[in-house]
Amino acid sequence: MPVPANAKSFSIEDFSIRVIQEIHVKAPIAVTFESLLAELGPENITPDGVKMNFVLEAWPGGRWYRELGDKNGHYWGTVQAIKRPTLLEITGPLFMSYPVSSNVQYRLSEEPGGTLIKFQHLAFGLIQDEHKQGVNRGWSHIHEKLRIRAEGKRPN
Repeated sequence: MPVPANAKSFSIEDFSIRVIQEIHVKAPIAVTFESLLAELGPENITPDGVKMNFVLEAWPGGRWYRELGDKNGHYWGTVQAIKRPTLLEITGPLFMSYPVSSNVQYRLSEEPGGTLIKFQHLAFGLIQDEHKQGVNRGWSHIHEKLRIRAEGKRPN
């Protein structure tokens, strides 16, 4: 069957997200890891000031979800791997309520004067354009709050 002349061709980028970031934190690795758990969990606030009410069950198979009360909420993912204080890996749909799969990895290592976090978020599926456009802003906000928390400052 011939392909219509006006048919759009697709590439892997049309169906994927790839965010890679390095965060340098002037704090010990254990403090940084606990700050990470807090910012992905109960302390998470969006760039617009909305408290997310996240629960992060920090063990293999633990859930990461948004608690809305009265048994309502939104499932974000499952802890695939955790090795305190050097690794946290989560798989799931995250903020996307449609056919998609994400893998989020935080790899922490000690460096002179603090901790280096190597972060990646890889996703594949029918990803909406607005999610592709906003994902870097969201992760950067979380990572800046994490850095501030770990370094002993109070985030906004």
